[in-house]
Amino acid sequence: MDFLDYYEILQISPNAEAETIHRVFRILAARFHPDNPETGDSAKFIRLAKAYEVLSNPQLRADYDSVFAAQPEAALAAFGSKDFVEGVEVENNRRIGVLCLLYRQRRFHPDLAGLNILQLERLMNIPREHLLFTIWFLQEKKWIAFTEQSDYVITGEGTEFIEGHSPKQQSLQRLLSTPQNGRGPDTAEEQRTRAAKAGR
Repeated sequence: MDFLDYYEILQISPNAEAETIHRVFRILAARFHPDNPETGDSAKFIRLAKAYEVLSNPQLRADYDSVFAAQPEAALAAFGSKDFVEGVEVENNRRIGVLCLLYRQRRFHPDLAGLNILQLERLMNIPREHLLFTIWFLQEKKWIAFTEQSDYVITGEGTEFIEGHSPKQQSLQRLLSTPQNGRGPDTAEEQRTRAAKAGR
């Protein structure tokens, strides 16, 4: 069976506190409950209930996190189109793509708001040699900044830009409003946190 990302299903961070899990579940359950005539969705509601059952139980969550941490990080489907590898709009599309990733990272994981060059390379499936010009431009525009932790983060100016210039690709538009597989790419801190949980 395919691995189900319960954090993505509940649209929360893997670092979410129990209170957040309860609150988000109540909101989403009301939205997708089969009795809701406007937005009810039985399949989504069943997945939500299963995700909540596991993540709201400390022992089940610890067991799940040990499996979750072992899942491979894959390139996002949004960057699989030719828009990012050929044509006159390639560079502009890559700039928008980086901004979308950093926007989502800061929005959904404010305590881990940055992504490093390796993570960007993997998520976009674009060699870093092709990303360096993109990153240079975004830094020159002051839309992204480089942190002491060797991560790139979106700035206030970058946030205003991406919110005012919606990407043409629907896949990139979705990046702005949904968590990244329910999580950001693993940092050393996240790996230690999951390892600690798994050892409980």
